Amino acid sequence: MLWFFLWVLWFVMLFRVFGDIFRDDSLSGWGKAGWAVFVCVLPFLGVFVYLVARGRGMGERDARQQRRQEEAFRSYVQEVAADAPETGATATTGTTTGTSAHTGPSHADQLTKLAGLHDHGDISDAEYARAKAKVLAG
Repeated sequence: MLWFFLWVLWFVMLFRVFGDIFRDDSLSGWGKAGWAVFVCVLPFLGVFVYLVARGRGMGERDARQQRRQEEAFRSYVQEVAADAPETGATATTGTTTGTSAHTGPSHADQLTKLAGLHDHGDISDAEYARAKAKVLAG
């Protein structure tokens, strides 16, 4: 069982190292090729040498990638939150559910989603107030 765990752990490290090799913008193409060949030809030694030589930077590159993804997510959410009330249809089907003719979200659903985004901190107070006013207006 211990050998199985170590084998799985090594594969995880191998994939992390390959991901880090090709994610690093400061490493040249030849450097990436060299590390990839080294890790493929001598897998165990290659992974351990990479971790010793470039392991400290792995965490920094992971954190930088997380910040980029978080920033992209926030800008996407803010864009959608600003546009969402405008894209919702105002014509209702006459039923008590309040859904639109093309089965879009009701005003209550839109307000609930906006409140969730606001409570989670994904949109600011001003964006929340503007989007809420658009939903209630139309």
